[in-house]
Amino acid sequence: MKSSVITFPGSNCDRDMDVALKKFGFKNKMVWHNDIELPKSDLVVLPGGFSYGDYLRCGSMASKSKIMQSVINFANSGGMVMGICNGFQILVETGLVPGVLLRNKYLEFICKNIFVKINNKHNTYFKNIDNEVLELHIAHNEGNYFCTNDQLKEIKDNEQIAINYCSKDGEIDEQFNPNGSIENIAGIFNKEKNVLGMMPHPERMIDKYLSGEDGSLFFNNLLNNIK
Repeated sequence: MKSSVITFPGSNCDRDMDVALKKFGFKNKMVWHNDIELPKSDLVVLPGGFSYGDYLRCGSMASKSKIMQSVINFANSGGMVMGICNGFQILVETGLVPGVLLRNKYLEFICKNIFVKINNKHNTYFKNIDNEVLELHIAHNEGNYFCTNDQLKEIKDNEQIAINYCSKDGEIDEQFNPNGSIENIAGIFNKEKNVLGMMPHPERMIDKYLSGEDGSLFFNNLLNNIK
């Protein structure tokens, strides 16, 4: 399987994602934000970091980069596009996934391991993961997902909520919400489920000697299910 990771000025998780994808069998290419065309890809990843220093709004300037029109066209044609952390922020700025990402509830940068519950397995990203709960890592200042009541109803009706912040045992409750996200939302799909935006970093959880291995479940599943 072929993947592409987009590097923006200020990206700092692009190399981590490159290592993770290659570890699990993807033939990955790094793509510069100023390029115009994507290489042939089965998966495109917008990585974490602080693109353009998070000026204006997180992801707003990166969403106007030259490569993004090709990414949008790829997604609209059914291609798999995944945005992690800052990549999620870029996705909402492009409109590929609904909602916005606000400052964290207590206006603090958060960097820690958390648990998320898989809410929808009827998609390529999660469908064959046996675990209901994954331990992943977050590191963000603007991860507070918000949408209007009408958007929230549509998101629920279309089963677009991918993952929710939860306890180790899978309980979804405000006390396990690290950033104030509405409904404890940690990740969202587009309607077609080929685009995924999520704040947690699976690429940081692929080695038991460093942090944990639940991210390995995610990448192995992804490789096995992309057609």
